[in-house]
Amino acid sequence: MLKPHDKAHDQTIVKRGGGKHKHDDHGGAWKVAFADFCLALMCLFLVLWLMAARNTESLEQILTEADGAKTDQGKGVMPEQVGGPRGSLIDRFPMPHFGNTESDGKQKSKAEDTDEPTKEPADDAPTAPTTPTSKVKYESPDDLQALSKALTKMSAEFGLTSNLEAVITPYGLRVMLHDTDRQGMFVRGSAVPTDRFRSLLRKMGPLFRQMENQMLIVGHTDSLQYADTSYAAFSNWTLSANRAMSARSQLLAGSMNPESVLQVVGMADRAPLDIKRADAGVNRRIELLILTTAQARTIAAMFGMPDNRSTLIQDVDTALPDATLLQKLRNQLSGQSENSPLRDPRRNK
Repeated sequence: MLKPHDKAHDQTIVKRGGGKHKHDDHGGAWKVAFADFCLALMCLFLVLWLMAARNTESLEQILTEADGAKTDQGKGVMPEQVGGPRGSLIDRFPMPHFGNTESDGKQKSKAEDTDEPTKEPADDAPTAPTTPTSKVKYESPDDLQALSKALTKMSAEFGLTSNLEAVITPYGLRVMLHDTDRQGMFVRGSAVPTDRFRSLLRKMGPLFRQMENQMLIVGHTDSLQYADTSYAAFSNWTLSANRAMSARSQLLAGSMNPESVLQVVGMADRAPLDIKRADAGVNRRIELLILTTAQARTIAAMFGMPDNRSTLIQDVDTALPDATLLQKLRNQLSGQSENSPLRDPRRNK
């Protein structure tokens, strides 16, 4: 017989079924699908980036090979130099290679072979040294005239006769490589040389390698200004300096001795040849000033350490001129003052 309190305490067992629930569809499969989508999207971006980079290089190659006078990137736009894909800060200007590798030896021998026709000037040219290690010095007007003829002959080989002018001056040979209406030296608005100008500069390299004289490389632009005139913006000063450096790079790539360059200068539009036309092609030019030995020494001394110094006050020195030249100048001035009709009569008292 059961007790009264045992009837209300029967044991209850609850068993849950293993059926399908509504949240079971959100398992780990969506993560795999999302990863595949991200991978496909990354591949698409990579393909688009490669296509854009290839199109940019093709366009830059077309601009480089095209006539520089017919290609203009627009006034006021900062030019983009030839580089790698977008975002790269590494310029792709060809630089000279130094070393004893076999490839460098072949390049130098090739440059020497191409220089042989230019080392056969007319009878009035200076006699070249017999030893390959000796240097040629251009000092007299006849020597500079022979060098001018050799450079003119090189420009004719590349169809740039009208782009080169050479003038003999008391301080050396002034070679002006300027634009014309048909042919430019650089792609407009940039420091990228055209194919003809690049080939001409590299052709000049072996000739300047045998030269003992030093030179100045000066870049000039026309008077057209950029739209952004702030002090930190890209200007004609920057463009002229970049073009001068680009010309130096091409000469060095043609095996010119780096010691041959005394100074690289950018003068913007401060020294135009045609002052009536602001956009004259002759104003856009690169000048190579082959200096005589005396003139090169004078310019080097202008920026070098002065020889004679005198102390003014503590930590302040002043440079003194040559004593002989100073005395000569004093004698000339004293002679002119004695013979001058406007001399002060009170000096006789």
